[in-house]
Amino acid sequence: MFWWFKRGDSYVRYEARQKGTASYELRIVNVDGGEDVELFDNEQDLSARQRDLEQALVDQGWSGPHGWNL
Repeated sequence: MFWWFKRGDSYVRYEARQKGTASYELRIVNVDGGEDVELFDNEQDLSARQRDLEQALVDQGWSGPHGWNL
């Protein structure tokens, strides 16, 4: 699943996915198209990071999250 935030004509997108039995990835696509990837050993840490990221984006004036399930 991926989510995006919008501010004006700009977008920030992130994906959260399971990479293996005990491996999770958070991929953040920045406004300039650059990507940051964070790896987690468990779903709880991934979920906590997602909540922190979403709150930081909202605090910076982004609207969202808007989601899409692939």
